[in-house]
Order: sequence, then structure tokens, then C-alpha cells
Amino acid sequence: MSLLRLTVQRTPAFARSFSVSAARKDLIQDLYVNQLKSYKAPAKGADAHTQHVRSFAAPATPAAPAVPSDLAGEMSKFDATEPTLGNTATPTQAAAETGGSAQEFLEAMEADLPKNTDH
Repeated sequence: MSLLRLTVQRTPAFARSFSVSAARKDLIQDLYVNQLKSYKAPAKGADAHTQHVRSFAAPATPAAPAVPSDLAGEMSKFDATEPTLGNTATPTQAAAETGGSAQEFLEAMEADLPKNTDH
């Protein structure tokens, strides 16, 4: 065999190897996790909720409205009074302010439009 073949067979193949070293521990994280695991919530008493919750008290029952003794007399007095109207302007004044009566408006709407002679 040739010398080259012998050297190739005898030399170990260089393979990429990874170093396996101990992983560095994060001391801060370990302390934090240990503190979380060792935490115990304080025990609460059976009446701890009373400072946050109000007790319910039903409201007082309302009294029934009293019916007047002379209901017929009050109804007749109500019927005799004149109602007060919010708008005291007469229809002719309102028409004069708007520029015409309703009939004039309707007639203007029904009128034919003037034909354009330019076309």
C-alpha cells in the first residue's frame, strides 16, 4: 500500500465535538424561585369579609297614595279651567312670519315649472 493510504487510515477523523460543561446556574433566579415556593399566604379569619361587604337592609315600604275625599268636585274644577298653551301666536301671525299661508305654499308646489326655451 502506498504511504498516503496508510496515513489516511491511521489518522483519526476530526469530527466536530461539543464540549459538555456544567451549565452555569443563575443564582438570582434560584433565590427568587425558592422564595416563591416557600411563600405561604397569611390565613384569613372567618369574618374577614365583613370590612368589605355591607349588610343588606330592605328599604321601607312606600305608603299608598291618598285619594281625595271630594274626587268629583276636583274633577269638575279641573274641567272648568282653561289649558295654557305654549304658543300664543295666532295662525295669521305665524303665516305672515313664514311668508304666506299653507294654501299659497301648496299652489306654488303644484304650479308647473317654466320651460327653458334655450334648449
